[in-house]
Amino acid sequence: MKRIINVVEDEKDLNFLVKGYLEKEGYIVNSYLTFDEAYAHIGDEVDLWILDIMLDDKSGFDLIEEIKSKNQDKPVIFMSARDKEFDRIIGLEKGSDDYITKPFSPKEMVLRVNNIIKRVYKEDAEVIVDGYKIDENKRTVYLNDEFIDLTTKEFDLLMLFVKNRGTAFLREQILEKVWDDNYYGSDRVVDDTMRRLRKKLPNINIQTIYGFGYRLS
Repeated sequence: MKRIINVVEDEKDLNFLVKGYLEKEGYIVNSYLTFDEAYAHIGDEVDLWILDIMLDDKSGFDLIEEIKSKNQDKPVIFMSARDKEFDRIIGLEKGSDDYITKPFSPKEMVLRVNNIIKRVYKEDAEVIVDGYKIDENKRTVYLNDEFIDLTTKEFDLLMLFVKNRGTAFLREQILEKVWDDNYYGSDRVVDDTMRRLRKKLPNINIQTIYGFGYRLS
């Protein structure tokens, strides 16, 4: 099940940057630039809010009070350019789950979001796919109690298909999602990694779509 995240940040470029990274991680993301835009969606089905503290004539502190009045247990992350202990304390007092100071790495934001989602919703990280027992949190793969050693990229590639079973991916899409935007090199690395993955997991049903890419059926 895809989790829904609302991002409230009045700096448009940063808002869309965070949105883009979270969407690459598989989340459904709604972005709002003002307090009023976000307030109109307080009652929506949302799994996590990410709030800027400074929002036009109001603040993220005002918004978290409205969110918590609807659902006290709804997780919230604050982000702010103000690295002040006072702000952090207020955020915690109002029920925030985390506080991240700008500028920050979008990847750090994604890691914090993943950790909160896993903790709050206690998602089962272990799945069975084509007979393989895969644990995302422990990053382990077993077949009949036999451990199968995968490299970091082999495991990341496997999880991309496990989380998106039935979805066909272009090689360029796989490169972007597994190797990220900073990778410079040939997309042949996708085929090479896939070949190694299939050799280690011969029962995995990742199909080649000729002229397109790959899909886990």
